[in-house]
Amino acid sequence: MHMGLFTVPEARAELSRLRPVLDELVRVRADAAELVASLRPGGRDTELGGLPEWKAAQARLDDLMTAVQETGAELKGFAPLLVDFPATLDGDEVLLCWLEGDEELSWYHRVDLGFAGRRRLP
Repeated sequence: MHMGLFTVPEARAELSRLRPVLDELVRVRADAAELVASLRPGGRDTELGGLPEWKAAQARLDDLMTAVQETGAELKGFAPLLVDFPATLDGDEVLLCWLEGDEELSWYHRVDLGFAGRRRLP
């Protein structure tokens, strides 16, 4: 587990290591959504299975989310995925911010502003 604050290069390297975990999280999240919809009254059958598979998907999602958190990154959003890396930038406490769909880690926001204050990294 990374302790403390990330530098931009450290956060980018950690994100690169996390990409397979994040990609699996997206896949399992979609499977779980399809499974839960099929379990509702009148739900459409799915080839993914039923209640046992939904429970397994939920357990796997928990494992994957824990794996992200154990790196020192903060999982702030689930759909879409939003991962923040605590850092300092020009002496200010910031969160380096990756949003599902971003090709790389190229955004940040001040801790006190949240996502609404998101800016491109210089």
